[in-house]
Amino acid sequence: MSALERIHRQIDDDFYEHLERVKTLVRQPSISADGTGMAEAAHMVADLIREAGGEAEIVPTPGHPVVFGEIDVGAPKTLLAYGMYDVQPVLGETWEVSDPFGGEVLELPGLGPCLVNRGVCNQKGPLANFFNALHSFRAVGEPYPVNLKFMIEGEEELGSRHLPGFVGAYRDRLAADLVFFGFYAQDPKGKVVMHLGVKGILFMELIARGGDWGGPITRGVHGSNAVWFHSPTWDLLQALSSMITPDQKHILIDGFYDDIVSPSAEDEALLKRLVTTFTPEMQLEENDVRRFKYDLTGVDLMRKYLYQPTLNIDGIISGHTAEGTKTLLPHEARAKIDIRMVHNMRPERMLGLVQDHLVRHGFADRIEVIVHDAYPPAKTLLGGNPAAEALLKTYRDFGFEPEIWPHLGGSAPFYLFTEMLNIPTVLGGLGHGGRAHSPNEYATLEGMKLHEKSVAAFLTNVASE
Repeated sequence: MSALERIHRQIDDDFYEHLERVKTLVRQPSISADGTGMAEAAHMVADLIREAGGEAEIVPTPGHPVVFGEIDVGAPKTLLAYGMYDVQPVLGETWEVSDPFGGEVLELPGLGPCLVNRGVCNQKGPLANFFNALHSFRAVGEPYPVNLKFMIEGEEELGSRHLPGFVGAYRDRLAADLVFFGFYAQDPKGKVVMHLGVKGILFMELIARGGDWGGPITRGVHGSNAVWFHSPTWDLLQALSSMITPDQKHILIDGFYDDIVSPSAEDEALLKRLVTTFTPEMQLEENDVRRFKYDLTGVDLMRKYLYQPTLNIDGIISGHTAEGTKTLLPHEARAKIDIRMVHNMRPERMLGLVQDHLVRHGFADRIEVIVHDAYPPAKTLLGGNPAAEALLKTYRDFGFEPEIWPHLGGSAPFYLFTEMLNIPTVLGGLGHGGRAHSPNEYATLEGMKLHEKSVAAFLTNVASE
């Protein structure tokens, strides 16, 4: 029996002990938006690194700390494991379990037994699974096939605001042959989806307030005054409406599409292969949506998803939103919006376009723009990328031929690796989880076991490439 086979058998034997390690991590609240449990979670991650045989530091930042760690086994290659220990808030959500941080196992229809908890899919579940895989190496007496470094941040859900500063300060200590970000890459039917990059993001808050132009300045006033006072709320709504066509298919901000470039030859080849396996119905079902915005199919639909930037309203708040009635003319209205940028687009330019648009439409002195987080897209190739090649081999070793996408529609700060550190980067691993950022976030137990096995195989493949 090979070393890897013994490790896989050990994962089977110890899985319920491993599951307890996952539960312990996900049950610890770590909401970066308000700071709940962040210090405790950082210490837990540092302890996981130490338990795996490494040294760990909790590195302060102006926000939440970064956990940095190292395990040097004298191997020829070094892998940098990137991850996150922060999660999204649960306020205002309705869960099937009594506690979103209770770590309960439920039988979900069509999925089998699942661990339900905020962050179990995105991304504390895969993070704990990674350490479980390392424990299995140690349990069978096998040395790690690669040296390991860890950069686990606490602000990914805030746009990784202070991670660039950490990377700049720790650049030399972050030197590695490849970067790995673990997440569950299988869909509910078991299909493996592999992504070669991410979109960038610009997250802003638009704030309309009363001022010299009109509208109440410091407090809401009686709603009957709307007959002769301006409303900041209407101003905000009109500003947002001026940015997009009524059918929501075209952004009206001048220059918004100017920097888009055509897909590369490799991307075009991937698109042609994707059309044979892509199942749009699964996307609708997973997201509880009945139809797409565009009357498109096949490659044309995928082009929109992959190569079209977005302007999305994440939330709007103003005035009285509680139960009952209250006639009020609010003095302030806020909208949180994000722009997802495709290859060649930069956040600083997009911010300038939004600000210019507000000026041209008469909102310059009425709406304040606050940037909360911003970073550019990141792209890696399939060919000539040892990280991607090792992960692809891992999937095939388990009998899966992955559906390979040029990039995700979502965002992550991978540009720090591809641009700042110039390290080949890959994201993935077997397993299935879902409902990230939503109530009843879950990961299947069988998927978590598969993820651990795929991590062990991936590390082995990295060493042998």
